[in-house]
Parts: sequence; C-alpha cells; structure tokens
Amino acid sequence: MKREESVRERLERMELPFNAYGVDPYGVSKSHLRVFFEVMAFFYRNYFRVRCHGIEHIPARGRAMVVGNHSGGVAVDGAMVITSAFLEMEPPRLAQGMAEKFINAMPVASTWASRCGQFPGLPEHAIRLLEEDRLLMIFPEGARGTAKLYPQRYDLVEFGTGFMRLALKTRTPIIPFGFLGGGAAIPTIANLYGLGRALGMPYVPVTPYVLPVPLPVPLEIHYGEPMHFEGTGNEEDSVILGYVEQVKQRIAGIVEKRRHERWKGVEP
Repeated sequence: MKREESVRERLERMELPFNAYGVDPYGVSKSHLRVFFEVMAFFYRNYFRVRCHGIEHIPARGRAMVVGNHSGGVAVDGAMVITSAFLEMEPPRLAQGMAEKFINAMPVASTWASRCGQFPGLPEHAIRLLEEDRLLMIFPEGARGTAKLYPQRYDLVEFGTGFMRLALKTRTPIIPFGFLGGGAAIPTIANLYGLGRALGMPYVPVTPYVLPVPLPVPLEIHYGEPMHFEGTGNEEDSVILGYVEQVKQRIAGIVEKRRHERWKGVEP
C-alpha cells in the first residue's frame, strides 16, 4: 500500500458485496472496517513496523485458508495478519478469522468482531465462507497457542484437525505462514486461569510489567507456498492427522528458518 493512499480508497477496491448501506450479507460493515483498519494501519506501519514476505502466495481471488502459528498472550498476530491482507494485497482482501467463543459473550467486542468479519469458530460458518470464495484465517493451536510463555514463544503446540477437514471438504488451498515477534511483543511469564474463568476468558496473561500491553517490537509475517490436499473431509483420523502434521512441519520450518535470520541472529 502506498503511504499516500487512504484506507477509504482501499476499502472501495475490496471485492465484497456491500449493499447500498455498506453492509455485506454476513453483516460486515464498511464503516466499521474503515475505523478498524485506520487504527490497525498505524500499528502495522509505525508501532510494530511489520515486515511481510510472500504475500503473493495468497490468491487475489477465490477461496483460500491462511494457517499459522499463534503466540503472544493476546491475538496481536491475528490482527496483523488481517491487516497484511488488506494493506499488502491487490485488490485488498478481508481475512476472516474464527474468533474464540468467549468474545461473543462480550457485548462491544462481539459487535465489533462480527462487523469486521470475525465470527464464532463454528464449522458451518467456515464452510459457508469458503464456499463463497472468502479468505479464512486459522490458528490451529487455538488459545493454547497464545498461552505460551516467553521461553516457548517459537514452539508449536498441538494442532486441532478441524481446519484440515474443512479444507478437504471445500477443496481449499492452505497457505502456511510463520508469525515472528508476537511472543516478544507480549512476553508472557504466567497465565492466570482462575481469573480468566471468572472473567469469561480462557486466561489472563501476565507480563513482567503486569499488564499484557504490547511492546513496540518489530513483527514479521512469512507466507509460504500453497499446500493442496486431496480428499473429502471424511477420511480416517490417521489420514487427517498425517495431513495436519505436514502443515505443522511446514509452519515450524518457516518459523525456525526465519527466527535465525531475524535481526541477523539477534532477537529483540
């Protein structure tokens, strides 16, 4: 995205079926997106100074699933991936994620999430989006990923398998990506699970400075080449697990390679 180009101009080129009121069939609102991307563009360019590589691997049109690693206490990685598809692609695309269910219990957060295209992680929602050639963002580690402590920030925990069955059922290519810097932006040293349950959340992350406020650490997103799998989505668990392991190893490889190149071997 050219610096002199406005978020409003890019929204006009986003190929979503907005009606006369600026709302698409899913309730995604152009006015909400404008506010969201105005804020996220600042964080993307100026606060985190995100470096994005391989964006050309995401198709300009048609269904696709971007699948990557999770870290950092809160979903800074998800916000930056969504912003990369909007700022770096031509035409701009909206990456739609499957939000954690607890967000739907939070009135303001729930409204903004849905108006910006982020919906509860239900299979029927994902299938419908993919069948209508949308771009879906998946973090197979789920909340387990963001719960990693700082020393484990580059590790990958167990992947869920639902995304693979969805990809097979809808014949969707998977674009693996590695996200680097999330664990340094929010260096979690502990998770308060009891407090999290009391607040209706999986946990509350604790940092050395107590609050999980992101630090201005440079972030990187590396998209890899698309992966294609054949099947119907009804395969035996052993087959699905084998496919999932291939995706996990591809993402782990991207992360491992890039982390050693990051800052010429010096981490922030």
